[in-house]
Amino acid sequence: MKDKIAFVVIRYGRDINGGAEQHCRMLAERMAGRYDVEVLTTCIRNYRTGGNEFPAGEELIDGVLVRRFPADLSSPEAERYYARRAKRSRRFRHLLYRLGILPFVSAGIPVWKPGLEKDVEAQRHSMFFSPGMETFIKSNKDRYKAFIAFTVDYAPFYITAVDAGEKTIAVPTLHNAKVSFRPSLTEAFSRIRYVGFNTPAEMRLGKRIFGTAIRQCGIIGCGIEPAEPDPWSKVKEKYGLPDRYLLCIGRVDKSKTGRILSYYGRYRRKYGKNALPLILAGGIYDDPGKTEGVFLTGFVSEGEKRSILQHASLFINPSYYESLSLVVLEALNDGIPVLVNGRCEVLKEHCVLSGGAIKYYMNGKEFADMIGEITSSEGN
Repeated sequence: MKDKIAFVVIRYGRDINGGAEQHCRMLAERMAGRYDVEVLTTCIRNYRTGGNEFPAGEELIDGVLVRRFPADLSSPEAERYYARRAKRSRRFRHLLYRLGILPFVSAGIPVWKPGLEKDVEAQRHSMFFSPGMETFIKSNKDRYKAFIAFTVDYAPFYITAVDAGEKTIAVPTLHNAKVSFRPSLTEAFSRIRYVGFNTPAEMRLGKRIFGTAIRQCGIIGCGIEPAEPDPWSKVKEKYGLPDRYLLCIGRVDKSKTGRILSYYGRYRRKYGKNALPLILAGGIYDDPGKTEGVFLTGFVSEGEKRSILQHASLFINPSYYESLSLVVLEALNDGIPVLVNGRCEVLKEHCVLSGGAIKYYMNGKEFADMIGEITSSEGN
C-alpha cells in the first residue's frame, strides 16, 4: 500500500486563482503517482467574502481525492472583535522586528505567551476555521504519513500544526505582513516538523520572525507547468485585447495590485499617445472602476493565461507580498521582460539572481521610466 499524504490548503480546484493554491495543486497532482494523496480544504471559493459555496464532502479532481469541510462562518463582527483583542501583542512583535531584536528575543522565547490565548481565539473565529476539518485531523492523523500545510495567513495552517505538528511539513508562503507576527504562529512553528521555504529571502524572513521556533527548514522552491496556450486569435477576440500591452496577472485586489493604477496613470501622462494599455487578468475582488487604458478580463483559464502572457510587451508584478511568484517564472520561461515591485524583498532578490532578466521599481517615477526603457529596448 502507498503511504497516505494529506495536503491542507484553504481553497482547491481547477478554477481557483491564487499562487499558493496553484502550488499546492501542482505538488498534489505530481505526488499522486507515488503516494495516496488527499487534499483537506474548506468549502469556500471567494477568499474575501467567504461563504460555503462548494458542497461539503469528497470530490476526485485529476486523480486527487479532495475532502471539503464547511467553514464555521463566524460573523465578521466576531472575527474583528477577537482580532482586535489580539492586536496589541502582534503589534509589539512587529515593533521588535522593525528594531531588529525579534530574532534574539525569539531565541529565548520561541513560543510567545503574551496575547497567545486571545490570538488562538481569533484563529478559531476567522473565516477559514473549520471545526469539521479540525476534528478530522485530530481523529485521523495516525492514518497519514505526513501533512503538507500551506499558507500561514489562515486557520487551517494553524490547526494542522497544533494537531499534527510532528507529521507536518509546512509551506508557509510567508510575507513581511502584519499576520506573520501573530503569537499563535510561534506556537505553530514550534510544533512543525519541517518548514519548506520557496526562496532564500523567505527563509531569512522566517528566521528573523520565529527564531528557534523553526526547528528544521530548507529551500524547497517550486517549478512551473506551463499550459498549452489557447489560440491567440480566439483569446484576443473573446476579451477584446489590443495588439500591444502591458500585463499584470493575478487576483485583482489591493493586496496584490498595490499602487499599480496610480503608477500606471503617471506612465500614461508621461508617454501620452505612445503609452501602452494595461491588462489586468484575473479574478476581480476589488473593482478598480474605469481607468483610461486599463482592461479587465476577469478570471482566465490556464490556456488563455499562457496565450495572453506570450503576447505581452512587458509583464508587471506590483505585489508587496510574495514568497515566490509563479507567474514571474512563467513570464521568464516565455521570454517576456519582467518588472516587479522592489519593495518586496523576494521579488527584488529575483532581480539580482536573474542577471538582468527582471527589473524593479521603487516608486511611481521609476515605474514609468522603467516601462519606457524596457519596452523601447525590446523593440516595442
